Formats: sequence, C-alpha cells, structure tokens
Amino acid sequence: MIRVVLADDQALVRAGFRLLLDTEDGFEVVGEAGDGAEAVRQAHEHRPDVVVMDIRMPGTDGLAATRRICAELPDVKVLVLTTFNVDEYVFEALRSGASGFLLKDTDPVELLHALTVVAEGDALLAPSVTRKLIEEFANRPEHRRPDPKALRELTAREREILALVAAGMSNEEIADHLVISPATSRTHVSRVMTKLGARDRAQLVVLAYESGLVSPRRG
Repeated sequence: MIRVVLADDQALVRAGFRLLLDTEDGFEVVGEAGDGAEAVRQAHEHRPDVVVMDIRMPGTDGLAATRRICAELPDVKVLVLTTFNVDEYVFEALRSGASGFLLKDTDPVELLHALTVVAEGDALLAPSVTRKLIEEFANRPEHRRPDPKALRELTAREREILALVAAGMSNEEIADHLVISPATSRTHVSRVMTKLGARDRAQLVVLAYESGLVSPRRG
C-alpha cells in the first residue's frame, strides 16, 4: 500500500487526486494540505511514502516545504507538481531533494505510475519535461556549478551512464542503449550515485547539468 499526502492550495485539485487514488487498489490518501506548512506537519504526522507537492501555495510554499521534508524525513519522497509556464523553482526543488516532477494536467494513469516509481525509491524524470526544465535552468546566468573534481572520480562508462540518466532514461532504457543487462545498469547507476553523494536519480540530473557534463543542446 502506497501512502500519500496531497498538498495543493486548490481543494478541487486535491479532491480529484483523492478520488482517483481512492478508486485504485494499492493507494491510500492519509492526509491533505492546503499550504506548505501543513504539508510538513502532515508528513511528520503520517510518515507517508510520497507527498504530492504543488510548488505555488500561500504562506510556506512547496519549495520550502520540500526542503524541510527532505531534510527532516529522508524516508518520505516528494513528487512535485508543476505547470512549467510559471514554476521557475522546480529545479531548486530537485536540488532540495524532490524525487521528481509531474505536470498538473498529466494523464491519471501517469500519476499512478509516478507515485509507484517514486515510492519504490526511484525518480520520475520524463525526458521531454527534463529538457524543458533544464533549458529554463541553463538560460539563467546565475546558475551554480559544482566542483568538477566530483566527476573525475567517475570512470568513462560511469560518465556515460550519468549522461543517459540526465537524458531521462530508465535503468531498462540505459541497458537497451548500451546493450548490457538491467542489473548491470542498476549497478552502474548506484555506483554513480554513491560517488557523487546523490540522494537519487533526480539529483544526478542536477549534477550532470550543473557540472557541464551535459547541456540542453547536447542532452
């Protein structure tokens, strides 16, 4: 059973998500929140598997709430909801520990898939959405770059793996692309995460683009 907290300032949006999850086996909505502060409180109270987090909410916004939840409750995953035309803070949410992002108008089946992926400890990084996000980020002159020494710890194959993760590929897609087994793909991704100190695949994407290993034009 995947336990979920829904955080969105629009009651109608929460009601729609709740209705969807209540009619599906394997999901349970354990709490709702209309702002970030309440989302943090609900996360502490219920210890859900996933918090579905809107970014733009009154008071404490979703970005601040994501940062707190990921810092204080490392076992609780955060799935960010976004409309890319207005949400310029999604990249910062990933940097803060969110495990992925999803468009608000996504198909219900995709939401269920996203919750399952994130609850299992993976990250949801759809390639088309990743490219849009990274383009927004890369066009800002103030974006930060980490110490390139971190990448020097990676082997050539591991750098290749990191670039494919940044392109939004799953372990299975990476395995097909490199003609290796899914188990080997998972092992490579895990080693890259360990070497770079990344919480999950979402943070690998952040590091790949911030380091300059991948750019929107090449990725």
